[in-house]
Amino acid sequence: MPTVSNTTNHKITHWTSNQTRTNIYQTLIREEPLSIRVQGNPYAVIMRTPGNEIAHGAGFCFAEGIVDSPKDINNIAFCDGEESNVVTVTLTQKHHAKINSHLNRKAYLSQTSCGICGKELVEDIQETIAPIVNAPVITLSDALQCINDLPALQPLRDQTRATHGVAIYDQDIKLISSAEDIGRHNAVDKAIGKLFLENQLSYATLLILSSRISYELVQKAARAKIAVIVAYSRPTELAVNLATSLGMTLACLAKDNGLFVFCNPQWLKF
Repeated sequence: MPTVSNTTNHKITHWTSNQTRTNIYQTLIREEPLSIRVQGNPYAVIMRTPGNEIAHGAGFCFAEGIVDSPKDINNIAFCDGEESNVVTVTLTQKHHAKINSHLNRKAYLSQTSCGICGKELVEDIQETIAPIVNAPVITLSDALQCINDLPALQPLRDQTRATHGVAIYDQDIKLISSAEDIGRHNAVDKAIGKLFLENQLSYATLLILSSRISYELVQKAARAKIAVIVAYSRPTELAVNLATSLGMTLACLAKDNGLFVFCNPQWLKF
């Protein structure tokens, strides 16, 4: 697969407080649309950082409830060559028949927040995602080490200061997937999608985020049966409510040291 450039050099003017102006070049992150088609029909258009499109498409379809297993996919490929911004997902005939009504309504829970309240949203998600009742326990020191290691997995952020990063670890705190993107959701889809396509998703135990924790990210992690999410920033109230109902641990870095744990602390220990 050809190497995709995720950045461009852009000429800017640096204004200083002592009233000087200097022309310099800075590295900017690229942003382009990715169209995901299912059974030949447009399903979604996502603004994302170019790269890892096949994993991104697979992770997105998994998170949306379009597929449950790689075996549900007959083919996933670029449309009109690898340099295109279109990924087409073709389902097996049997699975297509199973979820045809789902495709007809063209949206899953992550896209149905308009017009319903948080309580209704949590109830809808609970109907499609089973709570986590058994999971490996992560030590506080391991969780802190993993989140402190995240910057080393973000080369694009070093260049551009404009991407989110995601890392996924197994129960032995071995890094098994990571991704960067301008979008938090895209980075999670890419990291989960890689494991999904490799049939390694069952090993996912700990999700590290460079961002805040929104309910959509909880939903994506819950689909992947990831019990613990640790992030740089705090979760939203809706994210905590959803994680509480699904038996998931949400935590973020504390101001001075350690973690703030917002719900279900049973999957963490000292």
